Amino acid sequence: MGTREVILDAAAAVMRERGLANVTTRQIAAAAGFSEATLYKHFADKVELMLAVLQERSTGYTELAAALSRSGARGLPDDLEERLAAVALAAIVFYTDNFPMLASIFSDRTILDAHTRGLRRHGLGPHKVNEAIADYLRAEADAGHLSPDADLYAGAGLLAGACMQHAFLGHMGWADRRDDRTAALSFARSALAGLR
Repeated sequence: MGTREVILDAAAAVMRERGLANVTTRQIAAAAGFSEATLYKHFADKVELMLAVLQERSTGYTELAAALSRSGARGLPDDLEERLAAVALAAIVFYTDNFPMLASIFSDRTILDAHTRGLRRHGLGPHKVNEAIADYLRAEADAGHLSPDADLYAGAGLLAGACMQHAFLGHMGWADRRDDRTAALSFARSALAGLR
């Protein structure tokens, strides 16, 4: 493995174990066995490193991107519920995988503001999940599978929010919580009820 890959593996492990707010680039570099200067040869800052972890070390990110690519004219209207359930399941995996890393930034306003500024510099943020789901729903609407006047912003927000809440309850160890697949299907059905 190259240096960048080793740093990414270490960053993913340390960030998920300690939380993004509680880890420094120096600690990540040490966990990778490199100097902090070596880390900065590959990543401009901790936000860029975190984004790389999300995109390259999160199964959920890969699954969500793949599920979102299966929309619109390529599918049949009868398969829409299954396609949207696949999006919801991938979102659940994404949020479950990354919640431990990201939740800690909300504990300190200074850290949250710095993190938000960093995301804006990169043109990214949590809203991108909602936008991607809304784009997915737009492709389904354009293919005639959803009502032409469906509120896609609301549909995307309801689906993403339900998936995030489900992941949160999983981390809390809620015993009466549905399994991920069952939850994803019910979220898809409920979202579609308002979008058709």
